[in-house]
Amino acid sequence: MTAEPRPVREADQTGFAERAGVRLAFRVYDNPGRPTVLLMPTWSIVPSLFWKAQVPYLARHFRVVTFDGRGSGESDRPPGAASYLDTEYAADAIAVLDATATERAVLVALSRGDAWSVLAAAQHPDRVTGIVAIAPASGSLIGAQAQERQAWESTEGGVKYNRHHWLDGGYDDFVEWFFARMFPEPHSTKQIEDAVRWAHQVEPATLVDTTAGRLASGSIEDSCRQVRCPVLVVHGTDDQIRPHAIGERLAELTGGSLVLLDGSGHGVHARDPVRINLLIRDFVDRVHPVVKRTRSSRALSRPPRALYLSSPIGLGHARRDLAIASELRKLRPDLQIDWLAQHPVTEVLGPAGERIHPASDWLATESTHVEDDAGEHDLHVFETFRRLDAVLVNNFMVFEDLLGTERYDLVIGDEAWEADHFLHENPQLKRSAFAWLTDFVGWLPMPDGGAREQRLTADYNLEMIEQRARLRRVRDRSIFVGNPDDVVSLPFGEGLPAIREWTEQNFDFSGYVTGFDPPDEHERAAVRRRIGVRPDEKLCVVTVGGSGVGESLLRRVLDAVPAAQELVPGLRFLVVTGPRIDPAALPRHNGVEMRGYLPDLHRHLAACDLAVVQGGLTTCMELTANRRPFIFVPLRHHFEQNFHVRHRLARYGAGRCMAYDEVVDREALAGAMAGEIGRDVGYRPVETDGASRAALLLAELL
Repeated sequence: MTAEPRPVREADQTGFAERAGVRLAFRVYDNPGRPTVLLMPTWSIVPSLFWKAQVPYLARHFRVVTFDGRGSGESDRPPGAASYLDTEYAADAIAVLDATATERAVLVALSRGDAWSVLAAAQHPDRVTGIVAIAPASGSLIGAQAQERQAWESTEGGVKYNRHHWLDGGYDDFVEWFFARMFPEPHSTKQIEDAVRWAHQVEPATLVDTTAGRLASGSIEDSCRQVRCPVLVVHGTDDQIRPHAIGERLAELTGGSLVLLDGSGHGVHARDPVRINLLIRDFVDRVHPVVKRTRSSRALSRPPRALYLSSPIGLGHARRDLAIASELRKLRPDLQIDWLAQHPVTEVLGPAGERIHPASDWLATESTHVEDDAGEHDLHVFETFRRLDAVLVNNFMVFEDLLGTERYDLVIGDEAWEADHFLHENPQLKRSAFAWLTDFVGWLPMPDGGAREQRLTADYNLEMIEQRARLRRVRDRSIFVGNPDDVVSLPFGEGLPAIREWTEQNFDFSGYVTGFDPPDEHERAAVRRRIGVRPDEKLCVVTVGGSGVGESLLRRVLDAVPAAQELVPGLRFLVVTGPRIDPAALPRHNGVEMRGYLPDLHRHLAACDLAVVQGGLTTCMELTANRRPFIFVPLRHHFEQNFHVRHRLARYGAGRCMAYDEVVDREALAGAMAGEIGRDVGYRPVETDGASRAALLLAELL
């Protein structure tokens, strides 16, 4: 997983501006009729990808242009310090405006970009309509440049920000040290990891040139006084790279506004992207005012409204959420429910007649990113979740915009991780009651992840524990979809609480939610007749959920079909690929029916003699409730399927677990299917009132 995740929003135009023989790679995100925001480069140690949490949100509201500064990303790397003077970068910004047919723009800068933005605004006042300077770094404003030059040129050991240290083999050491200081906030592992990876795309010699160019540049103090456009300066009080005195001085010299962020470090755009996104948007809206029209009603004169967020990873959440919503409407018949949801969840909600809010079109697809990370029946779900960081920011910003324009009495988030996390990070944005649902608690390391994965999962768990201890008011209800014994008894990490004990203290329990009553034998026989299963036939249903990562397992099962049919006369197969896998792409066999999406899949599962499935909780629990024999094959490196789901199924005495390496052997898989098909089961009963219990807990919030 070393490649960059695909961007949340693809650029509408890419190209190169060329100035003085240096090519500068730019990207344009169109938004006709809206003002342009130019996201400036910063120090060449990182490319323009460092704006990944800002681009999708700002591009929904404005036209956005980014470019890799000289010395970074896809832009050229001219040699020598003279190529990296502040005046060169400022001229580059104007060249990019010209190349992208941008008449005027608001410049948004991080760190070193402050000087280049100020110079561009002072020299080209007709092209720059405003400046947002985040964590400005111009030490000359506080008289620190001479001291910086001395440390930079020093030949004494122990100085990490030093040309000799970088060129003599200390670059890796410097990078680790620098970005740990850039992100001093607890739980910043992903931001540090991204920055370190980007830093290794730049040669130390190039970074030496860029730094020497900065130190050879003059003070921008006089240029600051010449700036006539509005300026906003944002600086963290715990910035360990550049003190906030620089930000205060920059605001003073330009007559700009100053926002100090208590406890924030230098990389606040990445560590607190929601705050920064909102600050930028508000600033641009002040510089380029728009006419806003709103409509509101008296609270007592309108029916209650709920916004339901249903996780897009798989279809199980959607089915249980529909069941809960149905029970909630029985308790509150006047309740209006809107859904903020994406494919494949919309494949369930739409046919059910639910209202999918139009804002859902702005959601970034999580399923596509998950599929990108999947290997052959392999999904390192914890690492994949970490790589979804820009997707989660985008989707929270969609949620935030929606709640800023429409009033809801209750928000229900079923594993809507972005809503829960960023509301805890920004509790002032909570506008309604908020309920959180989940069927597992605790990130767990896979055995081959070693000390690194143990450390990272424990850090994620600790962040959640701290959020809940400090900000209990954010969630008005935490509902575990299951029972206390369904929770694993493992610790959150070394020195951290036991997961089950903590969950019992912090959650209400609804019991499992199937969304249906299991059929009796008469009803089951009727379903078999309806779908065309003869009395002398055995039916095996094969399904891999809705996320699109199950094609490898489908192919292994199809490989084993002839051998299984030899062992079990009259065996036929129903293979359900889900909405994101094309059935036509799979091999065909006699006695095998291919279907893409089945809205009543649970009925087919109730009618089968055997099922072969992934280790997803919903499908496995539906089979358990229907008392059907089944084989489940957890995705490799999927901690939830390998720990949480297996624990729950073991408690119910349900299913036969097989490792993927076992099912690759077609004879072994065929033998397992023959041994399990039609077997009498003694599963623990699954409760049928989970949806109504969850609805009761939610109704108390309306």
